[in-house]
Amino acid sequence: MRYVRENLRLSREIKDMLIADLVLAFAFDFVFNGGVESAPSAASLAYFFPIALVAVTFSFVLHEYMHKVVAEHYGAIAAFRKSDTGLVITLLTSMFGFLIGLPGATVIYTNYFTKKEDAYVSLAGPLTNFAVFAVFMLLSFFVPQKSYLYEMFFYTMLISIILAFFNMLPIFPLDGSKVFRWNKIAYFAVLAAIFGILLLIFPIAWLIEDLVIMLVLAFVMSMFTRAVIF
Repeated sequence: MRYVRENLRLSREIKDMLIADLVLAFAFDFVFNGGVESAPSAASLAYFFPIALVAVTFSFVLHEYMHKVVAEHYGAIAAFRKSDTGLVITLLTSMFGFLIGLPGATVIYTNYFTKKEDAYVSLAGPLTNFAVFAVFMLLSFFVPQKSYLYEMFFYTMLISIILAFFNMLPIFPLDGSKVFRWNKIAYFAVLAAIFGILLLIFPIAWLIEDLVIMLVLAFVMSMFTRAVIF
């Protein structure tokens, strides 16, 4: 256990999270600009980077942090760990205008989790994204629709709800696989609520196409599972 604690130092966790946050924000910046094929200007990249950084910080960082909070509530040791290989994949794919985001994940060490506790830890991430979406949607009502802040709020809402839906796919190691294993009614209730929001944003044809892409990505992510010591 001493070895585990030494490798979960807070200073390293903060460093890993900052690196993952910045790399993912930079990747989204490229995606927003259409990748290198669109030859984005420095001005355009500079314009979208703060938007991407806010969106990633509230969507991804809070998602992972809440996994940690709930896991520690149930007596586990948890910390975020970046994936160097995943970060390279994240950056490389963003150059082509799409994103396979594998920046890292919350590593959880525990002697035992019940199915319910494991599901609660997993639900903490997508439900946080749901809350982020709601908060930024509310904030968007108080700014002009053609303003920079509105654009920032919109992209934060968009990334957050897509991240929530993706993580609720019932494919290990995604959060949805643990929720599905624990309680299928709860799983489909959360998934339906998130999907309902997506229907308000995207045409159904786009959602079907994106779902196929998400499923492929989910299987890719299965090679980068979160380490859990039982």
